[in-house]
Amino acid sequence: MFIYMERIIIFGATGNLGSRLSVFLKKSGYEVVAVGHRQSDNGFFAEYGIPYFSVDISNPEEFNKLPKDNIYAVLHFAGMLPAAMEGFDANPYISSIIQGTLNVLEYTRKVGADRIIFPQTLFDIHHLFGSSTPILPDAPREVPFDTDHSIYVIAKNAACDLIEHYHANFGIKRFIFRLSRVYMYSPNPYTYTNGKKVLISDRYLIYRAILGKDIEIWGDADRVLETICIYDFQQIILCALKASHDGGFYNIGSGGSTLRERINGIVEIFSPEENKSKITYCPEKPNSTQFLLDIEKTKKELGYEPRYTWKDYLRKFKEEMDSQPFGKLHGLETDYFDITEFNN
Repeated sequence: MFIYMERIIIFGATGNLGSRLSVFLKKSGYEVVAVGHRQSDNGFFAEYGIPYFSVDISNPEEFNKLPKDNIYAVLHFAGMLPAAMEGFDANPYISSIIQGTLNVLEYTRKVGADRIIFPQTLFDIHHLFGSSTPILPDAPREVPFDTDHSIYVIAKNAACDLIEHYHANFGIKRFIFRLSRVYMYSPNPYTYTNGKKVLISDRYLIYRAILGKDIEIWGDADRVLETICIYDFQQIILCALKASHDGGFYNIGSGGSTLRERINGIVEIFSPEENKSKITYCPEKPNSTQFLLDIEKTKKELGYEPRYTWKDYLRKFKEEMDSQPFGKLHGLETDYFDITEFNN
C-alpha cells in the first residue's frame, strides 16, 4: 500500500540547526529535501535518504534547481549569523536574510506550500532584558543600534515583516519562533563576538571541568538564564508542522535555569570523579544578563511541553562529544580544538 509522506524543504540544512532538523524530520516520517549554500555536503544527507541541493538563496534563478510539486512546508533556517562572521560586513545580512527571505517566500508561494517556519532573533527584544519577568511572544520588536547585532536584527525584523505580508496576502501559514540559544553539541567550540573569535562560554566551562580545573561563578549565582535543548526544539518544530491554525510569533524556551544549576551540572557530568573541579563564588564580579521568555502561547497553541532539563542536555552533549554524529558534515572536534593546549 502506498503511503504519502508530506514533503518539506529545509533551507540552511548544512547549518547546526538545519542539519539536525533534516535528520530528525526524516526519521519522523517526512520526505525531506535539504538545501544549503555549501557546494558539497560530503555525502552526509544521502546516508539518510535525503536529497541535497546547493542553492544561493540571494539569487532567485537558483531556485529553479528545486522540486516544485507536492511541497507541504518550507523551513527557512538560512542566513548569515553574527556568531559566524569574522570582522564585520553588512552585505551578507542584507543579501541572505532580506533578499534571501523574499526569494524563499516567492518559492513558497509558487509551489503552493501550506506554511513556512522561520527563526527570529532574540535580540529584537533586547530592551526587555535584565528582568525576571517573562517576556511575551508578541512584545514590540526593536533594534539595538549600537551593537555588532544591529544590522542582523534589522534584517531579521524585515524578514518577519515580509513573512507577515505573504501570510496576509497569500494565506501562507507562518510559525515564527523567537529563539533563545538552542543548546546542542557542535564540533566547533568557537563563536564570534564583535567580529572576534572566542570560545563559546559554556564550552569553556566544560573544558575546564573535563580537566578538573577550578571554575568561578560570577555575580549572582541565582540569576535565571533561558535555555532550550535541541531535542525540545525539534519537538516544537514537529508541533508546528502538525498545527491546523495560521500560526504567529512564538517564544522558544524551557523556563530557564540558574547559573548555579548550570555550573553544578557541568561539573557533575564532565568533571572526573578523581579530580572534580572546585567551584568558587565571586559575587563581586559582573552579573550575567538575565532574561526569561513567556512560553505559555507555545504550550497552548502548539501543545509544547519541555521535556529536557539542563542535566539531560549535558548528558546528551557528552554522548555526542564521544560519537560525533554530524562529523561527516561539520567535521570533528579535533579539527577545531586541541584540549591538551587548553591551559587557561
